[in-house]
Amino acid sequence: MSDPVVAQPSPYVLELEPGKYFWCACGRSENQPYCDGSHKGTEFRPVMLEVTEPQRVALCGCKHTGNQPRCDGSHAGLDR
Repeated sequence: MSDPVVAQPSPYVLELEPGKYFWCACGRSENQPYCDGSHKGTEFRPVMLEVTEPQRVALCGCKHTGNQPRCDGSHAGLDR
């Protein structure tokens, strides 16, 4: 599997309302951190996040998290 594009070297901290969200896993979306279909033709697929109550979330910006779509601090180990 190829490496995703680092969209930003820190998480996207967002206040989300209940609903379904599709996190960009490839890093190519122009609508970060959400998928816009830019993964087409790659092995990457968006990851669905379902929010059942309003909450603050930290979605991974570097796309290297082991806990997709949430940030796990993996950005701290990336070469910049």
